[in-house]
Amino acid sequence: MLSVERSLTGKRWEWRCRDDRRALGLAQRLGLPEPVARALEARGVDEESAERFLNPSLREQLPNPSCLKGMDEAADRLAAAVRRGERVAVFGDYDVDGATSAALLSRFFSNVGLPVQIYVPDRLREGYGPNTEALLNLKRQGVALVVTVDCGITAFEPLEAARDAGLEVIVVDHHAAEPRLPPAVAVVNPNRLDDDSGLGNLAAVGVAFLLVVAVNRALRRSGWYNERRREPNLLHWLDLVALGTVCDVVPLTGLNRALVAQGLKVMASRRSAGLRALADVARLDEKPSAYHLGFLLGPRVNAGGRVGEAGLGARLLSIDDPAEAVAIAAKLEAWNEERRATEAQVLEQAIEQVEAGPPPEGLIFVAGEGWHPGVIGIVASRLKERYGLPALVLALQEDGLAKGSGRSVRGLDLGAAVLAARQAGLLVNGGGHPMAAGLTVRRDQVTALQLFLQPRLAAELEQLAWRPALGLDGALAPRGAHNRLLESLERLGPFGTANPEPRWALSHVRLVRADPVGRDGAHLRMIACGEDGHRLKAIAFRAFESPLGEALQSCGQGRLVHLAGKLRADAWSGAEATQLLVDDAAFAP
Repeated sequence: MLSVERSLTGKRWEWRCRDDRRALGLAQRLGLPEPVARALEARGVDEESAERFLNPSLREQLPNPSCLKGMDEAADRLAAAVRRGERVAVFGDYDVDGATSAALLSRFFSNVGLPVQIYVPDRLREGYGPNTEALLNLKRQGVALVVTVDCGITAFEPLEAARDAGLEVIVVDHHAAEPRLPPAVAVVNPNRLDDDSGLGNLAAVGVAFLLVVAVNRALRRSGWYNERRREPNLLHWLDLVALGTVCDVVPLTGLNRALVAQGLKVMASRRSAGLRALADVARLDEKPSAYHLGFLLGPRVNAGGRVGEAGLGARLLSIDDPAEAVAIAAKLEAWNEERRATEAQVLEQAIEQVEAGPPPEGLIFVAGEGWHPGVIGIVASRLKERYGLPALVLALQEDGLAKGSGRSVRGLDLGAAVLAARQAGLLVNGGGHPMAAGLTVRRDQVTALQLFLQPRLAAELEQLAWRPALGLDGALAPRGAHNRLLESLERLGPFGTANPEPRWALSHVRLVRADPVGRDGAHLRMIACGEDGHRLKAIAFRAFESPLGEALQSCGQGRLVHLAGKLRADAWSGAEATQLLVDDAAFAP
């Protein structure tokens, strides 16, 4: 089998399939093409679990919401608020998970007769999560109950101030919790230390959906629904759940997989005015997939919170007016373009900073004056991809603080490390989950934070025997990369964290063309030729951000290479055409 210890991007290629005989058995018993069966085996799927994996069903996998600590108390209090017509506000986060969570609650409560107010803090002025001033202002406006979504689990002081002022709060979150819980009517978080639901992989919008199920059940039991007041169909809002789940990069296994699979079907119907307008400005004119949610729709929802108006994404996803939706989507599209330009500038400066210093150990740690806090998370993700290490990017501010955003690598819990730094007194605020985290730190503590995190993470990576690696599901010849295989592989979706899109190696191919394309020639389009003369189109996006682009461009001299990437339909060449999206390459010996 093909062996690559160090690719052109410095990675070892690893075969995901560990048991060829079991993969062959799956192919025979399930009537699947062998490459598809190999990908199934690599994901730990056996004959007993294959049916559930290939046909994820909410009917089978949706749990009783009461399994979550605090859920019954939260549902009962919210059902009472509906019956009494109280003023309720939803306090959200400015990312996609927060926006979809807030929009989901807004749509549900409006449908059951209780319109709610959505409040999303300004990223630059207020920072992440509940703050005292905002909560007390909601109280002054007559709000009796606040539901925090995708935030609040470590907001001790603001929630204490709200309690003292007589404002009730329900916390709905999924971030890492401390032993102490904030003061609230109820705290619903599968990552509470005392929660044994086993649902810790849910995004906040998944937790919010279970809350909606629980409140709906409580209202039904109380006789709220009748001939005039119909019970809503909760499945109609699974498109929001799918969007937030994919964009928060949680594992697409178990319940998450079922939520996204069903949510994509709802999204394909284009029922939501906001998502329909968003898809149109993103030029999404095909059946939506998890890829489209993560790379086309999500960044546009995020753009409001990153460089524009924080609450605009939640507003777009909450409304039914097509004209207003089109106008908001246009604003988000313009802000997304601004975000991309700002991101490129910060990324360039961050790379210069990394490469001007000693080789990083354990953590890419960079900080810069004037960096926009709205793009540092994306920059951290790019740095992680480039250097194969967790990355933390800090924007130094004039108020004596620094905002940080981090992204992790497989197997390393960055959220836990940030929580440890907070408990050590190094942070003003901070939290997260295994793959991503955010924080606020005083500028005079930035160096101390670096000295705390880097050796800790370096030791954990050493214990993991971490080395940048690229997972492969099998090897194909260009002739075998056809549309029928692509259609079979789609049954393994939706793809994302813990269920990656299958990646294939094309071994010993010759590049008969390799031309820069796209804006500023950032991408590389190729034609790979197999030993039998069969050709396959290929493209490497952002190829020149690493040694990959120049190395592949030089292969026009006839040198044999191995390519690694994912199969996609080639829309430009007809319905039957397939191309390879190249992630990596290695010279053939």
